[in-house]
Amino acid sequence: MSHQYRSGLTTVPELDDVQFGRWQNLLEERTGMCLPSQRRSFLQTSLGLRMQEVGCQSYQEYYDRVLNGPTGAIEWSTLVDRLTVQETRFFRDPDAYAFVDQYIQQKAAEMDADETLECWSVGCSSGEEAYSLSMVADRYLTPFNKRYAITGTDISTIVLRKARAGRYQPRALDWVPQEYLARSFKTSGINEIEISDHLRKRCCFSQVNILNLSACPLNSQHVIYCQNVLIYFRRWRRREILNVLAERLAPGGILVIGLGEMVDFQHPLLEPVRSSQVSAFVRKKTNPTGETTRR
Repeated sequence: MSHQYRSGLTTVPELDDVQFGRWQNLLEERTGMCLPSQRRSFLQTSLGLRMQEVGCQSYQEYYDRVLNGPTGAIEWSTLVDRLTVQETRFFRDPDAYAFVDQYIQQKAAEMDADETLECWSVGCSSGEEAYSLSMVADRYLTPFNKRYAITGTDISTIVLRKARAGRYQPRALDWVPQEYLARSFKTSGINEIEISDHLRKRCCFSQVNILNLSACPLNSQHVIYCQNVLIYFRRWRRREILNVLAERLAPGGILVIGLGEMVDFQHPLLEPVRSSQVSAFVRKKTNPTGETTRR
């Protein structure tokens, strides 16, 4: 028997076990994300509402449409935007940003005049994480005419457009430490605030599928911030992702992940940070053979 449930003013077909498994597999195959059974209702709602928008009557019909040629690729991109957008905010993890703050402050004192501090926000969503990194870097580098560059990457084109615009609701400021407010934002319009121009110019945003990190051109990063990303992947894939990120760190650079996302990860290039508040690693300045690593 066919069942339906009502979501708001729309009626969405029930997603049975077979169809749920089929969409689970497709999402993991193409993005690496593992959607647990607890999120079936989320997937059902997202698929069902998109099906109504494009005029598909069943999950199978929509599945076939997504797999069908160039138009299917466009439709898949639209669907991924719906399925992968995650909640974020400025300075979401104060302990992690305190660790980054300490590192950048020390790095700023050591940097040569012609050196640029490079930071990478992996899974940057709508940009708050990347701009938080830029605020910290700006605080310690700009007064001494030293440079920094922030790169944010995400699979969703929708959130990347918002990140590039740098416009947010005023309530977003609730999470920003007081010392950053005056210099980091400006009023953009009615009920809207905007990232200051000098910060936005230091940030760039690019679409990257985390399954294709090995093809990403970023290297020699001083800070790689990858929080609340790994939890959506299987353990073996988390390890693969971290292995790639370890290779992209500059000697002495730091990799920050979420607490509990990968508690037993080890890599010959990395030294774990001993802390109960932060899950992070420092890239060794010598390689496993004892030779000094190039900058």
